[in-house]
Amino acid sequence: MDVVFVLYDQMTALDIVGPYETLAGHHDVQPLFAAAQVGPVRCDNGLTLHADVGFDDLSTADVLVVPGSSRWLRALDDEQLIAWLAAISPTATWTAAVCTGSTLLAKAGLLTGRPATTHWAVRDALAAHGADVRTERVVVDGDVITAAGVSAGIDMALTLAAILWDEWTAQAIQLALEYDPRPPFDSGSVDKAPADIVAALRNAFTSG
Repeated sequence: MDVVFVLYDQMTALDIVGPYETLAGHHDVQPLFAAAQVGPVRCDNGLTLHADVGFDDLSTADVLVVPGSSRWLRALDDEQLIAWLAAISPTATWTAAVCTGSTLLAKAGLLTGRPATTHWAVRDALAAHGADVRTERVVVDGDVITAAGVSAGIDMALTLAAILWDEWTAQAIQLALEYDPRPPFDSGSVDKAPADIVAALRNAFTSG
């Protein structure tokens, strides 16, 4: 099973690394990192990942995983990336997006009229591109699965693992990761965080 992890300049590392660590260790999975061209791809906070294959050399995928970016407005203007997503997604059994990655799928015309989630700060932008925006942490609709902000990519990948294999396998992966979050603060949701923090982050995200 080819699981293609999409890389592009200024993407958010955890959006792709979380799902990668969740899915790539399964014996059925052949992980591939794809980008516009083979070589290093720099993430928005400086981490560099490496693309194994270029977009032009990859025309199909069994599973497609699309990360978001704190600079998502810039990514929306990447015509090569958007066109490639529009072309390859129909070949995939599953297309998954994390955080603002769902805005890329929407720009590619893949979420029109379909329920999807994204980072809370860009829900309006996702709706403007035709999606039926939901607030759940993970949304499954047909062959598309979307996750809310950054850390929700792990939840999304565990949900996908249960679909691809079974719940026992997904739970085993969760235990192997020791994914049992107990955050020190109760501010991980826009509904619970202090208003001044919400305002500051909304401004940061919507300014691209």
